[in-house]
Amino acid sequence: MNENIILKVQNLNVEFPITGGFFNRVINTVKAVNNVSFEVKKGEIIGIVGESGCGKSTLAKALVGLAPIKNGSILFNNQFDLAKFKTESKWRKVRKDIQMIFQDPIASLDPRMTIGNIIAEPLKILYSGLSKQQIKTKVLDMMSKVGLNVSHYDRYAHEFSGGQCQRIGIARALISNPKLLICDEPVSALDVSIQAQVVNLIKQLQKNMNISVLFIAHDLSIIKHISDRIFVMYLGNIVESAVTHDLYTYPRHPYSVALLKSILLPKVDKQSLNNILEGELPSPLDPPRGCPFRTRCNCVIEKCSITKPVLQTVENGNQVACFNPNK
Repeated sequence: MNENIILKVQNLNVEFPITGGFFNRVINTVKAVNNVSFEVKKGEIIGIVGESGCGKSTLAKALVGLAPIKNGSILFNNQFDLAKFKTESKWRKVRKDIQMIFQDPIASLDPRMTIGNIIAEPLKILYSGLSKQQIKTKVLDMMSKVGLNVSHYDRYAHEFSGGQCQRIGIARALISNPKLLICDEPVSALDVSIQAQVVNLIKQLQKNMNISVLFIAHDLSIIKHISDRIFVMYLGNIVESAVTHDLYTYPRHPYSVALLKSILLPKVDKQSLNNILEGELPSPLDPPRGCPFRTRCNCVIEKCSITKPVLQTVENGNQVACFNPNK
């Protein structure tokens, strides 16, 4: 494996069983992440976009052991296959190196703990040799880095705004000096006026600490601002992978084209996206045969209904899973 690669995911599948009947038997399966493969370089910011229900958050949770992995591999730092970690004792080996920022900044903080204790918790668990004073010094330094007033050390989460709570979450995630930071829609619950501040903060801290970032969002304008490369997901599949400039200038997959058209509309929501795409998003319980996007695609050909396209490399190392890509 290339030493410059911090994370290599191969053929990852995440499935959730649907049970029913008198004996509560498995009657169907939701394929939330379907045979996904990608690499993340050291110091790189990867953006992941797609509609709600496309598998973005499930993929993120699988990478930190919060979603069941059916099969596949997740090679971290050329040392550990995270897909084989079944117990918390094994995850402890990498917890300090892989951290996550959650979507709801307020719900992710314990209301019974002070801000200082919330940020300090990873240090107490992962670095047992640190003294109380050493921990407090590190916490105060991190609070300053994320733009929090150090005088708020002994205050509680309910006393802060959503934007401030997300800064607390960022401080907690970065206090262990991780190598990989996973951001699961970290600004979607914030006011528009605050979103840019948080995104700029994450980008600045990433640069200063030289960490790799997986940044999940449904807002393509935010993804464009922060990402080096972008993965476009649809129905549990990565359908396009491209350098940010290339994706926004020459999108290859019809779904990427539709997503980019949607950001030009005055009001971007599910209905506006449906006005661009044909039909409704298929159910993951019964995905289309062949290409998963064919039921909504205006570039469909006969082969699309028979064979599922796989990612093929095009120019600049970009990839697209389409038999009839945009030229």
